[in-house]
Amino acid sequence: MPVRAVLFDAGETLVHPSPSFPELFTSVLALAGHRRDPDDVVEASASVFHRFSEAARDNELWTTSPERSERFWKSVYERMLDELELPGDGSLRDALYATFTDPSNYSLFDDVREAIGTLEAAGLALGIVSNFEAWLEDLLGALGIRERFRVRVISGLEGVEKPAAEIFERALARLGVDAADVVYVGDNPEFDVEPAAALGMTPVLIDRRERFPEARCIRIGDLRELAVAIAGVGR
Repeated sequence: MPVRAVLFDAGETLVHPSPSFPELFTSVLALAGHRRDPDDVVEASASVFHRFSEAARDNELWTTSPERSERFWKSVYERMLDELELPGDGSLRDALYATFTDPSNYSLFDDVREAIGTLEAAGLALGIVSNFEAWLEDLLGALGIRERFRVRVISGLEGVEKPAAEIFERALARLGVDAADVVYVGDNPEFDVEPAAALGMTPVLIDRRERFPEARCIRIGDLRELAVAIAGVGR
């Protein structure tokens, strides 16, 4: 059977901090009198990438309540500030957390509307499975795309996070489709590709910045490539 549905991750797949995470981060630092280059922030963020794997390993849910979210993200920012040789005091961490939880600081990637329009025209059901705080619902609404996704399984509302199979299984059940008939699109091999494949879905890695050239799955650099990339799946 051909593909019947496409599920998406949200952060860094559909939506992103605007203008970008490094630029927003450096703007917060600049307001506090600290000058850093966006490339410095990229390097600092790479040094704490493993923090998400640690949380998953220790079952440290970090999106399922405002308190958990704040504690987790401030720990990330503290590590990054240390890498940048800046004071990890409360004021900087608070400012960063406020900035990155403000929906007005997020935008859709330029390829999103066209890509989902093409998939809709092909008759595919669309959904979201995302590790994101509950305010993702409001963000998607503000961006004008919320209702284009038949199901939206958001960890901040569900109480379960990727890579746990359960969060994907809830989306499949609500769509009424089998895993073999579904494509899952995300930007992270550990949290998106591996668990989707383990359940029998076809994973697609959106790799806009060429971070994972050796990924062993369908890999695209632009969501507008998705429809063609999955055209033969399940046939």
